[in-house]
Amino acid sequence: MDYKFKTEPYEHQLAALGISHNKQDFALFMEMGTGKSKVLIDNIAMLYDKGKINAALIIAPKGVYRNWERQELPIHMPEHVLYQIITWSPSTTKKQQAELKKLFIHNEDLVIFLMNIEAFSTKKGMKIAEKFLLGHAALMAIDESTTIKSPTASRTKTVLKLRNLAKYRRILTGAPVTKSPLDLYTQCFFLDPDFLDFSSYYAFKNRYSIMVDRNVGTHSFKHVTGYRRLDELNSKLNNFSYRVLKEDCLDLPEKVYMKRNISLTPEQLKAYVEMKKHAMTELEGKRTTAASALAQLVRLHQITCGHLTLDDGEVKKLKNNRIKELLEILEETDGKVIIWAIYRHDIKEITNVLSGRYGKNTVESFFGDTADRDRQDIVARFQDRESDLRFFVGNPKTGGYGLTLTASHTVIYYSNSYDLEIRLQSEDRAHRISQDKKVTYIDLITEGTVDELIVKNLRSKINLATKILGEDLKKWLI
Repeated sequence: MDYKFKTEPYEHQLAALGISHNKQDFALFMEMGTGKSKVLIDNIAMLYDKGKINAALIIAPKGVYRNWERQELPIHMPEHVLYQIITWSPSTTKKQQAELKKLFIHNEDLVIFLMNIEAFSTKKGMKIAEKFLLGHAALMAIDESTTIKSPTASRTKTVLKLRNLAKYRRILTGAPVTKSPLDLYTQCFFLDPDFLDFSSYYAFKNRYSIMVDRNVGTHSFKHVTGYRRLDELNSKLNNFSYRVLKEDCLDLPEKVYMKRNISLTPEQLKAYVEMKKHAMTELEGKRTTAASALAQLVRLHQITCGHLTLDDGEVKKLKNNRIKELLEILEETDGKVIIWAIYRHDIKEITNVLSGRYGKNTVESFFGDTADRDRQDIVARFQDRESDLRFFVGNPKTGGYGLTLTASHTVIYYSNSYDLEIRLQSEDRAHRISQDKKVTYIDLITEGTVDELIVKNLRSKINLATKILGEDLKKWLI
């Protein structure tokens, strides 16, 4: 393909563009880590160059949508395309109002409006999206389109109402089916109601599911017991989608790194600001050791994870968005998953939440409290691709050495150790001999905090456990 790309596409990305770039509606079913964001950005640039569009509305989960502004667009948007980015915020500050007004000032530049999917559950979000689409020839894209899989959800209904206002439509996800094939209906309906040849969700459900009559008291209903005609459904999807898995991409790097950003809740922010002031007071005017600096770092880091260990040893839980973000990632992910967390409280909470959501047999924890006699069995069951054990939740200090966990090609760092060796060793549990797929590493990061700086330093191969001193921490806190 003869085009001035900013970053050279991989073979599978070129293939995706070749099939989709001129299509009015298209689905990019590309596994996490295969670069579907770049495909969309190049597609937007191509349509803009041809005069087909002058704007794009990109809708993504809360933990993802700012990544488009900070990483994806600056890295991949072709140099010759002049563009401006406006990012949605529900706040009504003068600064935000001024930013949103730019959406409706017409010039030669490509206008890209970034919104989180949660905004479409609000009248304010719906109205501004509607106004934007009415005022532009726009491509409307939904990143992680399973966020609109529920036909009864208010945000799904809003997105489907607005679809007609867009000139082009795209959906992106690595796992279009998270619970059942029925997840596909509203995602495909967004692209084109005629793609699946069904006028309603219920007609679609009747065609592809096996149902039996159930009675509870005086109430009767249809209960789904299985699915049918999936070859037929797959054949329909092939007409308007491109599917690729990491194992199909021979030219991808062996390790793929991703970030998911999380915002502090008001409760966390208050605790963080107070603890930051306390840390600065402790460090001010003192000759601080690495150990004492790390102690301050730990307290701040705990807050970003949603809890705080008090002086008496009691753990105070703080309202946070971390578990929610983890669950959203798991909805987008197929296969077995390793989840590393450094705090005992987090490991227990993750295990309990996943047990309740996916079933007790699907998750095991692996940390200091795990009995020695159980450890070998947990690893063996996780490595057995036929077993129900899908989630390995561990402390990287306990489980990051000597274990083979190659049944998983997705590793999530719920929280990170400051020790570079522990990070590298834990990465290698999945990335080692007998691993036959590319491995994706996802860091959950609380924006604007020490959490963000920890990951930045680890990825730069800086060992905080031995290098950080008091003066360094002061710089971080300013």
